[in-house]
Amino acid sequence: MHSKKVAAIDLNRLKANFYIAMPKRKRADQLTLLGHSEAKIPASPAEARLETFPNPAARRNYWIHFETDDFTSVCPVTGQPDFARIDIDYVPDQLCVESKSLKFYLASYRNERAFNEAVTNRILDDFVKACAPREAIVTAQFSARGGIALTVRAEYPDKKAGRDDL
Repeated sequence: MHSKKVAAIDLNRLKANFYIAMPKRKRADQLTLLGHSEAKIPASPAEARLETFPNPAARRNYWIHFETDDFTSVCPVTGQPDFARIDIDYVPDQLCVESKSLKFYLASYRNERAFNEAVTNRILDDFVKACAPREAIVTAQFSARGGIALTVRAEYPDKKAGRDDL
């Protein structure tokens, strides 16, 4: 029988330093929501702020994926809530979006009256304005109403879609 050896690993030596480019104090001063439990959800997307931090690997193209099943907006005609799963995929350039600010931003739509197509495109526009990504895709899968579900996908930069691309 072979005896198995168990090696101890010093986790402190393996800890990666992802924030080499910016001291911790400066990073913390930029973010107003993270670490502040007293923060309140904005009343509307116009009041919300997507916060960013420097991309720790700006020379590399890599994808970041956010998803939530907790999105709600309001139908502008009926006043009924529209529930959706929102997926945001992006390749950051110089800035990354901080996830708690994104959570608060998306929650600010809970009383927003807008068609699903307008909501999805506004999320993309606000996201691009906040972090200027190399690429971004927002996909909103709205729950069925009247037996029909709706999925809206908006992309940045715009891709010219021809009839054959649909």
